[in-house]
Amino acid sequence: MMNKILSTMALAAVFQTVAAQGPRRGFPREAFTTETPMVHDPVMAKDGDTYYIYATGMGIQQMTSKDRKTWTVLPQPVMTVIPGWTTDSVPGFGTHVWAPDVIQWHGRWWLAYSCSTFGKNGSAIGLLSSRSLRANMWKDEGCIVTSREKRDNWNAIDPNFVIDDNDQPWLVWGSFWDGIQLAPLDSTMHLDNKQYTINNKQSSWPRTIARRYDPSYKPTEENPTSKYAGTNAIEAPFIFKHGGYYYLFVSWDYCCRGAKSNYRVAVGRSKTVEGPYLDRTGKDMANGGGTLFLEGDKKEWEAAGHCAAYNFDGEDIFICHGYSATQNGAAMLIQRPISWTADGWPELKP
Repeated sequence: MMNKILSTMALAAVFQTVAAQGPRRGFPREAFTTETPMVHDPVMAKDGDTYYIYATGMGIQQMTSKDRKTWTVLPQPVMTVIPGWTTDSVPGFGTHVWAPDVIQWHGRWWLAYSCSTFGKNGSAIGLLSSRSLRANMWKDEGCIVTSREKRDNWNAIDPNFVIDDNDQPWLVWGSFWDGIQLAPLDSTMHLDNKQYTINNKQSSWPRTIARRYDPSYKPTEENPTSKYAGTNAIEAPFIFKHGGYYYLFVSWDYCCRGAKSNYRVAVGRSKTVEGPYLDRTGKDMANGGGTLFLEGDKKEWEAAGHCAAYNFDGEDIFICHGYSATQNGAAMLIQRPISWTADGWPELKP
């Protein structure tokens, strides 16, 4: 997301820290449990009989559960030390790590995370690996991809891993600028240098697969959160395979404004990871397409976004954070089962 500032003062206080390499203060001294966790940009994984959530926070917030109902918020972050390369690559970045993603592939867990500063696209996506989530022992695998102001018209944050039917790993990422980017990864989960053909011309990755608006459209409203990022308000991609399609979920509009947020989720689908991703009307998401999937009801949630989708124990589930309409816009976990229409489009169960 363009700005991963936690939504409530309470959560910020819990995960406050004073230095990238020093001891962390303000974390709870002991783990605590809750059925209504405050969380921003959640992703989930299951290792053995335990579910794990990783989310935006100082050093990456983490929590565990046996049933996905009661969550134990852990006192330590994933990253007790922030790798030095992150601050070298992203001036101004400190300890507030944004929008992770986690996946198991070839016997190892891989965790990507975002390093950035508010509203700018001088950013980097870092990589950690581990044999076990339970052990919480992560190895620094360096940088997957960086973006540079005035060099790249995309932003290297909000990563999501996807493995295609040929066991090829991909990374999809992006926030604002020219939208959502896609590129293949190699066996070490770093960017591959493969070429692709478009309009009979050889080009290099990444390529844009989704935008908030058609490139020819010029929005008249200004970005209320940043003068740098423009108004192509799309971010937080997540690709989920179901049946014969890859479904691309994205978040539209503006997060991180508490009760003033108007975040919402849209979706399209493709027969291949590379796209094109089309909405229910057949419009390409690269040209501003997208079918609205979830938005705030203004009763329980003012807005909702930055989602993920999984199949756990035979059930497809959708998670995201929502801005609570009853708790002053606090960002909290939403979990909903996914059902599928006769023509293969996802819907949320109550």
